[in-house]
Amino acid sequence: MIDPHGGVLVDRVFSVDEASDLRKRVSEMPVLKLNDRAASDLKMISIGAFSPLTGFMDREQYEGTVRDAHLPGGIPWTVPVTLTTDSATASGLREGDEIALLNGDGEPAGTLLLEEKFEYDRKLEAREVYRTEDEAHPGVANVYSQGEVMLGGSIRAVAVEPADVYAGSDRPPAETRRIFEEAGWNTIVGFQTRNPIHRAHEYIMKCALELVDGLLVHPLVGETKAGDIGAEVRMRCYRALLEAYYPADRTLLSVLPAFMRYAGPREAIFHAIMRKNYGCTHFIVGRDHAGVGDYYGTYDAQHIFREFDPAALGIAPMMFEHSFYCKSCGGMATAKTCPHPGEDHVFLSGTRVREMLVAGERPPPEFTRAEIADILIEAEQA
Repeated sequence: MIDPHGGVLVDRVFSVDEASDLRKRVSEMPVLKLNDRAASDLKMISIGAFSPLTGFMDREQYEGTVRDAHLPGGIPWTVPVTLTTDSATASGLREGDEIALLNGDGEPAGTLLLEEKFEYDRKLEAREVYRTEDEAHPGVANVYSQGEVMLGGSIRAVAVEPADVYAGSDRPPAETRRIFEEAGWNTIVGFQTRNPIHRAHEYIMKCALELVDGLLVHPLVGETKAGDIGAEVRMRCYRALLEAYYPADRTLLSVLPAFMRYAGPREAIFHAIMRKNYGCTHFIVGRDHAGVGDYYGTYDAQHIFREFDPAALGIAPMMFEHSFYCKSCGGMATAKTCPHPGEDHVFLSGTRVREMLVAGERPPPEFTRAEIADILIEAEQA
């Protein structure tokens, strides 16, 4: 089994007794309420998905990530994982405090041992991580809207029961690793998605599966931008597709409870590192991975892997070009394998697909499976 990033799989989850004790102590502690993004990061740190991080970043970790895309000591890390608050709140917190972290309902979600408070340069983070200072970019908008003081320190977290829609599919890295080991998979490829899987995605996943022992279909189910299809609908699509068209003994569906940063190339590396922690040896990187709008080049998310030492990164990218159904070839292809002109390729814009679904029409089977189209039509017409 591949080593976790940094060599050790972090576990910062409270035991049942420790969580009960926290609930008794919380009234005597300084408290900080988390938004959904911070709560997501808290969970990801605690279950080891962000190994080797054991808490929210201190100044040295943050500045190394932003400026150099590496943690102190040279471990690749491309996206800040931070907790922020406003100056007034920060002034009431002392370094050395154990702070109770509350979820959106005001219930204890975990603790932060505050090691450092520091200010930071929002525009520098935007330029280096997102490659733009444009506040229309959803990731940059998040940076600009957060507090002006960062709180660094180690965390512990209360285990959270997954929502019903994720029942049986919300597996922490320790569990996916156990499943892979029991299955005898030595090589595992991870697939990132935040949308229903269409035929082009299916094609590249199956191409990758030809070369490894197992496939982890790993949809991101944390906060995404407005307009993305909801998690309940997406999960129905994933399950229908895998049950009908994938070998059950070589495929695992498990959710990733992280939120989208839309950081393009930097997030592609970040996504790969997370999948390494879940036990993957390979990671699929396709067209415009983690992109949004026209902020990144079509294959910038593939090119960035050349900037990192493969041994230090520790997970191998599988690069795929945009795929499509070619009428002349009579099957799925890419520009690498198909010599025919664009008019032979089945292509539908997202707008056109949405129009068809709203009208109750299935897109062509060369574009999406009928089972998936029916689920999406039902959702659009609900």
